[in-house]
Amino acid sequence: MAYIRLFSADSALLRSTTPESSTKFVVLTNAQWRCGVAAVVSKTAAAPIERVKLLVQNQGEMLKQGTITRPYTGVIDCTMQTFRNEGLLPFWRGNLANCIRYFPTQALNFAFKDKIKAMFKQNKNDPYLVNFSKNIASGGVAGALSLCFVYSLDYARTRLANDVKSTKKGGGERKYNGLIDVYKKTMATDGIAGLYRGFVISCVGIIIYRGCYFGFYDTLKPILLGPDAGIMLSFLLGYGVTVTSGLISYPVDTIRRRMMMTSGQAVKYKGALDCMFQIVRTEGVISLFKGAGANILRGIAGAGVLAGFDSLVQLYAGVKVDTSGG
Repeated sequence: MAYIRLFSADSALLRSTTPESSTKFVVLTNAQWRCGVAAVVSKTAAAPIERVKLLVQNQGEMLKQGTITRPYTGVIDCTMQTFRNEGLLPFWRGNLANCIRYFPTQALNFAFKDKIKAMFKQNKNDPYLVNFSKNIASGGVAGALSLCFVYSLDYARTRLANDVKSTKKGGGERKYNGLIDVYKKTMATDGIAGLYRGFVISCVGIIIYRGCYFGFYDTLKPILLGPDAGIMLSFLLGYGVTVTSGLISYPVDTIRRRMMMTSGQAVKYKGALDCMFQIVRTEGVISLFKGAGANILRGIAGAGVLAGFDSLVQLYAGVKVDTSGG
């Protein structure tokens, strides 16, 4: 919702100051630029929460590997311990990979969009379940195609975020010096497969998330939102459905990231199911949801930053209009 509003103010301004023939190109360029800046600002602002979430989520593997000696008791304990051992700046460790990942993802989505829509073209005369299935399938295909190209960045982001200073005797050194070093060391030990560990379950996670999101939203929308529903009520429904869908699909995210953490290690999971069964058997079902609270908090922080950025852009657009009008 923030993105839609983000582009509207300057679009009107551009139409009044550029020829009609060039408006579409200029508006698209400015929209893409603002969208990218907004995404980077949002991800960077929420990066400390994201890193804490990843540390809490993957602490089981870190305990096995000896990079931490005791489990975190919660988000606050993880935050305090990380700050005490590493300082403030390392909370942004891995954020560069997270920001870089956004741009090829959007470019790929734009490139594949029309072809995927044609593959799963919806017909208003088809039953609801048919169109619903097409929606889920199109999202799954689009997500899988994008992941083929950007999954290694997600892997690198996960490894960098969980690369804490060793607590072993004589420790204090990190395993990775930076983004490129993650690629070099993973390729040396595991090859290309190491960069894509957990890929299949990640694709499954996309389908589960989209299925829950659109299933809940389409079911609740006619019940909770009338024809005169305000923006706030629509936002609350959308956010509630987003959080619920995220919680339902969160165990899949845990499984895929725990699988990522085994690249470079002697012992690896045989697959996603083996990973899930081992986690549940040794750590309990609750371990599949560790870090979920921080994940929700990250979403709130990101949305707040986007809203603030949106307001600044609209204010800037208003100032430009006043200046040109005077």
